[in-house]
Amino acid sequence: MPIDSDTIVIVGAGQSGLAAAHAALEQGLRPMLLEASDRAAGSWPRYYDSLALFSPARYSSLPGLPFDGDPERYPRRDEVVAYLERYAAALIERGAELRTGARVEAVHTAGEPGTSGFLVRLAGGQELTAPAVIAASGSFDRPHRPALPGLDAFTGPVLHVADYRSPASLPGERVVVVGAGNSAVQVAYELATDSATGRRVTLASREPIRFVTQRPLGRDLHFWFRLTGFDRLPLARADNPPASPVLDDGRYRQALREGGYARRSMFARLDGDHALWPDGERERVDAVLLATGYRPNLSYLTDLGALDDDGGHPRQRRGLSLTHPGLGYLGLEWQRTPSSNTLRGVGADAAHVAGMLARHLRDAPQRS
Repeated sequence: MPIDSDTIVIVGAGQSGLAAAHAALEQGLRPMLLEASDRAAGSWPRYYDSLALFSPARYSSLPGLPFDGDPERYPRRDEVVAYLERYAAALIERGAELRTGARVEAVHTAGEPGTSGFLVRLAGGQELTAPAVIAASGSFDRPHRPALPGLDAFTGPVLHVADYRSPASLPGERVVVVGAGNSAVQVAYELATDSATGRRVTLASREPIRFVTQRPLGRDLHFWFRLTGFDRLPLARADNPPASPVLDDGRYRQALREGGYARRSMFARLDGDHALWPDGERERVDAVLLATGYRPNLSYLTDLGALDDDGGHPRQRRGLSLTHPGLGYLGLEWQRTPSSNTLRGVGADAAHVAGMLARHLRDAPQRS
């Protein structure tokens, strides 16, 4: 089914897809959002129950619609879901089209080689042709499971944080959480302080945890990010991004000092239901939770030839495809700045990508 020349297909209706639709409307384009799930909130409804934003509401809004309520609070998961659904409703009122239950299986070029446009095939066989596409499908559906020695033969449950909801999700008294980022520390703390279980929790990581005070000098860290321009750090640094530190209001470091949970260098290997630590200790372990991050979920672009040789990352610069004019990306980690894959930062990326794609569509008839 052909789509009008001013319509742009956006794969995904989470925070990145919604920001893309807003930016497309600002450019005079007509966005069509294709969302695989049954609601416009992306992966947020599936995050663990206790998750809250790392940035205050004041700094966490998408363009055009601020969070309501106390601007200094840290919105929790369900608040973010409700906010994104309100945002989607406002976009629809402005002319955006949202199709839920529309999983994109593949994107191909449309027409003869060298011509503009894409063929978008949905699960169920429906096909759409569009002059431009933004891949904003995030990474939650592609959790990273590192090849840790003995992990595949571990006899207890192994859970990625993508499947974790609450302490009840993870059985056992001795738990190893793998990772050193915000999610790893938050979940380790939650498991260790859950009064119903009294678990012994060990945080295993290759590098020590880097804590950063969440409110230095009485102001949230994101106030200082905005003031210093850190959130607009240019791409030259983004080519080799550093690991993100753990934002701490004081609870996590204190619990670590007081033995609420322990941190150890990564185990040498897992053996049955035991972990072998670098110091030679052999410890029984009931369960392992992987807080090891995600990879871009872009398998629908494999046949297009838009991904790198490993098929894991797009060939792009600043959100624009290096292989296919008319193809853009949003929500990639450090796509343009340190905040590119966050609520507070994706709007600026979306404005850049939508502006460049709008220019491509305006110029396309001159090249044909």
